[in-house]
Amino acid sequence: MNLHEYQAKDLLAGFGIPLPVGDVAQSSSAAQNVARRLPGERYVVKAQVHAGGRGRAGGVRIVTSVAEVRQAAEELLGQTLVTDQTGPEGRTVRAVYVEEAIDSERDIYVAVLVDRESGKLALLGARQGGEDIEERTAEKPATVQTFLLKPDGAPAKGTLDAFAKKIGLTGRLTAKAATLFEGLISAFLKNDASLIEINPLAVTAGNELVALDVKMVIDDNALFRHPEMKNFQDRDELDPVELKAQENEINFVRMDGNIGVVVNGAGLALATHDMLSDLGGVPANFMDIRTTATSLDIAAGFDLLLSNPNVSAVLVNVHGGGMQRCDTIAEGIGISMKRNDRLVPIVVRFAGNNADYGHTLLRNYGISYTVAQDMGDAVERAVTLVRPEAA
Repeated sequence: MNLHEYQAKDLLAGFGIPLPVGDVAQSSSAAQNVARRLPGERYVVKAQVHAGGRGRAGGVRIVTSVAEVRQAAEELLGQTLVTDQTGPEGRTVRAVYVEEAIDSERDIYVAVLVDRESGKLALLGARQGGEDIEERTAEKPATVQTFLLKPDGAPAKGTLDAFAKKIGLTGRLTAKAATLFEGLISAFLKNDASLIEINPLAVTAGNELVALDVKMVIDDNALFRHPEMKNFQDRDELDPVELKAQENEINFVRMDGNIGVVVNGAGLALATHDMLSDLGGVPANFMDIRTTATSLDIAAGFDLLLSNPNVSAVLVNVHGGGMQRCDTIAEGIGISMKRNDRLVPIVVRFAGNNADYGHTLLRNYGISYTVAQDMGDAVERAVTLVRPEAA
């Protein structure tokens, strides 16, 4: 779950991360009132959307009066902001964050995430931050320094100070940075985050560190441990198709292909995608049917496939077991097919718990489909179904 900047900053404030004073506003008058409460005479007005590159897209305004705060908020609120990360459709700005402007002598980059190669928690840092950090890192990977932590996130004494020096923080800033790193690591672990990124982390003329912008992502699978975050999800920012799937106990991501994919289990789904790709097939979606999904949930997921005009064939690759029985998935497919007029060719590979019964249910629903003997056979048949159309 992506957090808005203001939500992330509210969380990090409780872990001692130094932040500018600010507050969120949903109207220009509210933004003006926030500015009146802030110290200083310069303000920053930021569009709150789940995407990076806001500054380059005009979504961050630095102004010098309360009246200009109101004007900037009026211009941003309701605007469709298009950044490098939103795609051409952009995101509608429904809130702005107003905070005091901080003069930065130097901007650095700091992040905590899970390192995929090692499977460990990693602290990242770079001497120079900014919106172009990804481009610079792609050209020169050594731009970002990496420090792998123990499984519990507890660094050995002195190692955080050493890491601070690696990214050019010396003198009094070394200890301050180490304390900030400790707070970030603690926030990451206690909130079940998958990413916390501070970019930029400002170094002020008074040798203070201030987190000017924060990106934070929470692991969806851990949200049951955080009831306080129940209202953090911004439904307006979510893909309505993916949101519908989530409401029906299905992990779903839309893709650009023409083969609809129905799978139970994320690992099996990824393997299915790899096999399709190896044969030149292009999936129209990623689907992982959760263990808690009912046949009605599965029917709703299959409805999403049928509603996609790009889907020319559907591949059902299911291994019934502890996750989902084959007959439950067959019943969901049958329900969906009965209430939809659209017919597409379907390849079905059932294995494991109630596989035979699953086939019986599909036949009883009057569904015409191709039976596959194994995964390889299923993938090959699905790709063959769409190949004439692709040609």
